[in-house]
Amino acid sequence: MNISAQALTQTLQTRLNPVFVEVFDESAAHAGHMGANDTGMGTHFRVRIQSALFTGKSRVARHRLVYDALQEYIDQGLHALAIEVIENT
Repeated sequence: MNISAQALTQTLQTRLNPVFVEVFDESAAHAGHMGANDTGMGTHFRVRIQSALFTGKSRVARHRLVYDALQEYIDQGLHALAIEVIENT
């Protein structure tokens, strides 16, 4: 399976029903680093997300929800995931 920002976005939309989500593939900036592949894509991502499912949960619990939602991609080679949770207002 090809790991892309679009695939991660669709999975997060389905599983966490966010009011806001952005996913950026930052793999090219990590070329030559551990976990990078020779394509420069699909290994290092940044997620910015806001979801009602995060309300009342700790930072660790919020991040766990994101990791759990994306576990299939982690199993396929997603090496690094930076998560920025946007607080609900």
